[in-house]
Parts: sequence; C-alpha cells; structure tokens
Amino acid sequence: MPNEPFDAARGAPNAVSAFSSSSVSFDSRAADAAGSCCRFCTAKSGLWKARRGFLLAAGAAAAAPVLAQVDVGSSSTMRKLVPAETLENAANQQYSDMMGKAKAQRALAGADNPQLQRLRAIAQRLIPYTAQWNDRARQWQWEVNLIGSKQINAFCMPGGKIAFYTGILDQLKLTDDEAAMIMGHEMAHALREHARARLAKTQATSVGLSLGAQLLGLGDLGNAAANLGTQLITLKFSRGDETEADLVGLELAARAGYDPDASVSLWRKMGEATGSQGGIAFLSTHPSGPERIRQLEQNVPRVQGLYQASRRG
Repeated sequence: MPNEPFDAARGAPNAVSAFSSSSVSFDSRAADAAGSCCRFCTAKSGLWKARRGFLLAAGAAAAAPVLAQVDVGSSSTMRKLVPAETLENAANQQYSDMMGKAKAQRALAGADNPQLQRLRAIAQRLIPYTAQWNDRARQWQWEVNLIGSKQINAFCMPGGKIAFYTGILDQLKLTDDEAAMIMGHEMAHALREHARARLAKTQATSVGLSLGAQLLGLGDLGNAAANLGTQLITLKFSRGDETEADLVGLELAARAGYDPDASVSLWRKMGEATGSQGGIAFLSTHPSGPERIRQLEQNVPRVQGLYQASRRG
C-alpha cells in the first residue's frame, strides 16, 4: 500500500512489525539499468500520487540555530549565480522520475521494508539539525527511499531527496551509526549547495560568462539548472566539497546521537571495499584514503560533546 506521509515532529506512522521477504521484490538488474548515480515533494497527481514516497515536514521540527563545532567556512558565493528554487525543482522532477522507474521495475522498497524503516528513523533524527546549515531546509519536503540494487551507493539531491541502495547497507554491513554518517554526508552536500555551486562554476566556464551577463539576469545559468537531466546525480564534487560534507555530516550525526567514531570505521570499510571491488559508484565520487580518515579523526573530538549531550538527553 502507499506510504503514509511522515512528519518529523510527530514521528513515524504505524509500521508493519513483521517482514516477509516476498513483500518487496527487488530486481537488481532492473535497478542498475535505471541509472548509476553517486549522490543522492509532495506527491503529484496520477501515477506518482500512488508511489511509495516518504515525506518529511522538516520545518515543523527545525531546531534552533546553534554554533557549529566543525569549521568549514562560508558557502561558495558562486552558487548564487544559479537560482536555488530552479535547481531544487529540477531535482524534484529527476528524483520522481527515478523512483517511478524503480517502482515500475519492482526495485523500490515498500513502507514495511525493515531497511527502509531503519533509514527513515535515522533521517527523522538528523533533519531537525539541518536548518542551521541552510535555512531553506525548513521548507524542504524531505524524502527517503530505498532501491534494491547491488550498487554501493547513496545520494541526497538538492531539496532533500534521499535514496540509498541496498548494496551499500548489505555489502558494507553498516551499523546505524555508520549509515547515519553516510546520510549526514549526503545531506551536507545538499545543505552546503555543492551541486548549485558546481553547476554555476561549470556553466560559467563553458559559456564564457561575462560580468555583463552576470548582472543582466543569468538566463543561461537558469536554463542550465532547469535542464540538468541526469547531471545532478553524477556531479563530481571537489576535494574541498567532500571535506565539507564529511565534517558537516559528522556534526549532524553527532547532534542526532550517533557515535562520531563511526565516521572513521565507515571510511575504513570504504577503503577495504575499494581494494576488493572495482567501479563502485559511490567511491568514484567519494574517494577514500588515509588523509580523509585523518581529517575525520582530528574532528571527532570536536563533536564528542554534542554526541554525549544527545545521549544524555
């Protein structure tokens, strides 16, 4: 049956406690054919109205702004060349199309799937802390879905559209803390508007955008944002973007009561996966390595107090 809307302020709707392996059919080949991607609204009429979406009213549960414990500086001013609403609308449409295809191929998890319930419970805890990083997040219609596929992959699109692949949960045997670190990392890409900044930089370079064009409405960039196609989930972020996402995600997860040390164990698992498997979609855009782990280890103490306070609360 269709998923119930989920309000972060009220908690999850009544979930089916029993799980039968036959209740959701995952066709990995069909899911893979739907597209390989690295990063990952209110239901519309017609077919999409009945899809098993997951809507989170983030604004109702937005936490009061508090001082960040990690230092990532200010967001790129270049992102302002692309209208945020235009990009988010494009992301919403792309996400809807992708989930629709997954559902048609029987690769979209139903509301009673335990792994999906687990992911949504994690999102429920993270979302109240997102608005301090981006005030627009108060109005985002957060959505979490699970796609049956062997791909080691997850993403969060602009506007809060999240998807995990079963492969990343199963093959890496993620704990809840580690899954929260991935979700926080992907949320951080959206909150820090890395796709928006990356698109602005790419388009400004490719079309030779002049200062005059920048001052006269940015029509070319607005059109580019509206016609992204599959680019949103295949954008490769810079090393600086990845570091920001690591640290902001680390803090989000710590505030939500997830063990910061899991960020280190997660990327060690990622490193092991890199050595044992080739062409992992997530790792093609999220390279693992000693430096990444060192940066996380250096920042874990900064958020330990947040984690401990959350556990006490």
